Amino acid sequence: MKPKEKDLGRIVAVYGIAAIHVQRAVFMAVLSFMFFLAMMFAFYILQSALYFLLSTAFLIIYLLTMFSFVMQRKKHFEIFENGFRYKKQNVLWEEISEVDQAGTISLRDGKPITVPKTINEFDRLIAVLQAKAS
Repeated sequence: MKPKEKDLGRIVAVYGIAAIHVQRAVFMAVLSFMFFLAMMFAFYILQSALYFLLSTAFLIIYLLTMFSFVMQRKKHFEIFENGFRYKKQNVLWEEISEVDQAGTISLRDGKPITVPKTINEFDRLIAVLQAKAS
């Protein structure tokens, strides 16, 4: 049986990953895939195992970049009337004891929640959290 879900009210704002971080991941994915194709072409022409190892390394970098890109896209911070949701945690405003400028939210039960700086409009989000928590 599920524990009682906290009533956070209506959604007020959603803060996603900043575009610069998404662009960086896409750039790395495209660049590593291009190097993978270039090394596979060099392996096809020159038949050297070194080019095959290089292409394998670039393929691994590409796959890791794509995995982190997909996982990163899921991270967002939702502000509601009565609290917020980050990842799978629902927190009411009354449960917050402190919010510092580094993005660490201290809860009354002692658990910290760290908001990553990759969130779009990080400073504005921290200002909203500090205003609502006090």
